[in-house]
Amino acid sequence: MTTLHIEHAVTDLATWQAAFDRFGELRAAAGVTAQRVLRPTDDDHYVVVQLDFDERAQAAAFLQTLRTAIWLNPSAAPALHGEPRATLLEPV
Repeated sequence: MTTLHIEHAVTDLATWQAAFDRFGELRAAAGVTAQRVLRPTDDDHYVVVQLDFDERAQAAAFLQTLRTAIWLNPSAAPALHGEPRATLLEPV
């Protein structure tokens, strides 16, 4: 299992959430088996997303899609503020 861990600032949580929800089918097609959306208790303008995949290659491919097709497109990521930080994680 590989987890794609993403953190980034948002200008508006509700707008970001609506955009995130629109890509549910894309995540499923990419192989996401579980997802968690979290935020710090003291910051409504920051989100943490964890997407689980069975294979590292699936997670890496989806990260590439995010970087090249989603995050660079303001209409696809309308509340994104700044550049997301993303890393691939595996259990120890």
